[in-house]
Amino acid sequence: MRKDGMFIAVEVDDAIASDGEIAKRLAEVCPVDIFAAVDGHVEIVEKNLDECVLCRLCLDATDSDPTHPSPVRVLKLYDGESAL
Repeated sequence: MRKDGMFIAVEVDDAIASDGEIAKRLAEVCPVDIFAAVDGHVEIVEKNLDECVLCRLCLDATDSDPTHPSPVRVLKLYDGESAL
């Protein structure tokens, strides 16, 4: 799943989007409420995307295996979609 703001896009791997624990964790760690836990699913709150402060807390909260890419990606649209 992916949502785009004007400056920031957020992608959440479909494999974790329906994980209630991860949804809750993302909603708790994001200081600008980009993520919400709705009925045990991750929701991306589109109106908050451009409030992202690039803190990496969402990446840290979901990156349990350093040999695989994080299931959450924050993309800087103003920088050629470079990943945070």
